[in-house]
Amino acid sequence: MPELTRILYIEDEPDIQAVAQIALESVGGFKVKLCSSGEEALENAAAFAPQLLLLDVMMPGMDGQTTLAELRKIPETSNIPAIFMTAKVQPQEIEQLLTYGAIDVIAKPFDPMTLASTIREIWSNNT
Repeated sequence: MPELTRILYIEDEPDIQAVAQIALESVGGFKVKLCSSGEEALENAAAFAPQLLLLDVMMPGMDGQTTLAELRKIPETSNIPAIFMTAKVQPQEIEQLLTYGAIDVIAKPFDPMTLASTIREIWSNNT
């Protein structure tokens, strides 16, 4: 199994972006490409060649589920594992998100000190 190093992170809230980017890059040692919208992710995903897609669920315009569906249509990103991040974590909501093809769901608010290790654990259990 390859080591996870490159994450495409799609999140529209600047404060959450900042905390997650520090958590993933400084604490986790990942290379992160930050996109503020689904449209931006579609424009940048193939060139960045991520190993993992990390998507916020609720975003203006294109939500996380739609963004993932669109990324699945691009050959370079069609098979990349995806994780949703959301505050909606009722069991039926999580089940619904998994039907979109995500390998897991991370609850918001997340702990910045454990976010990277949580993602590594999900990665190792699903690749």
